[in-house]
Amino acid sequence: MKVAAIGIGSNSVRMLLIETEGAAFTRLLRDREGTRLFAGLDENGNLSATAMDLTIAAVARMARDARDQGAEQVHLFATSATRDAANQAEFAARLREEAQVDMEICSGYREAQLSFLGATDGGYSGVIDIGGGSTEFVVGQGSQLVCAFSCQMGAVRLFQQAPITGHGDLPAVEQLATDILEQKLQNHPTLKFPERWIGTGGTFTTLAAMVKGIRWTDRTYMHGTRLTLEQVERQALLLSDMPMEERLQLPGLQPHRADIVVHGICILSAAMKRLGIREITVSEYGNLDGYLKDRYGLQESI
Repeated sequence: MKVAAIGIGSNSVRMLLIETEGAAFTRLLRDREGTRLFAGLDENGNLSATAMDLTIAAVARMARDARDQGAEQVHLFATSATRDAANQAEFAARLREEAQVDMEICSGYREAQLSFLGATDGGYSGVIDIGGGSTEFVVGQGSQLVCAFSCQMGAVRLFQQAPITGHGDLPAVEQLATDILEQKLQNHPTLKFPERWIGTGGTFTTLAAMVKGIRWTDRTYMHGTRLTLEQVERQALLLSDMPMEERLQLPGLQPHRADIVVHGICILSAAMKRLGIREITVSEYGNLDGYLKDRYGLQESI
């Protein structure tokens, strides 16, 4: 059976099409389109018509492509930007009418859970998922979560809150991220941090491509890349002082992410220091994989 999941994130819309065989599955097709939905939230917390139009068009196209490829079911879920939107009911109604899919809005906990299920292989580990509007932190083993929470900090959200014009702005943005994380950690005073950490999301794949000197489209070579704190901080310094025109010429940096990438790196740097992470492993898999694994009781890929 072929099934697909589409995720509406704060920075992009993504799709995963798989074919199941018992409890195993094969990934057939991935797609992504940058729509920057979070930037469409106005001062009253409503998504603009333009932001919804772009996102609905992307969802409709991906749903159509998945069905054309034989998908029997197309599932749709949304995360931080939609979760924050005051007019989410209007957005859901338009998606149902124009894209013929029903939208599930994930809580912060659910988003964290899905990222963990998608990115891990069963061992005791931690997962960090840096998105556009929020960042999720999860610790667990197998399908059992020790803790999972979502922080109101993402690459797009911090980009809007605290501009970075050069390396001198990095400490303030990193401190902002540290303070937000610290508030959440106060609710988990006895949490034992694992030695193994996995990172999922565009910030991680961008860093992997930059460190390895490969194109951002060479996704096969990013999965499993190990990033040290020193490498993360080096990229922050390099990119923060680089004019946008130069950033756009870098083969490892996705053009749609060029303006917000340093803010995502600041979130990672802050997290690694606060949690004592010496090294983090990049995963190509995340909440789309987790959603389908959870929905269909899948355990492994083939």
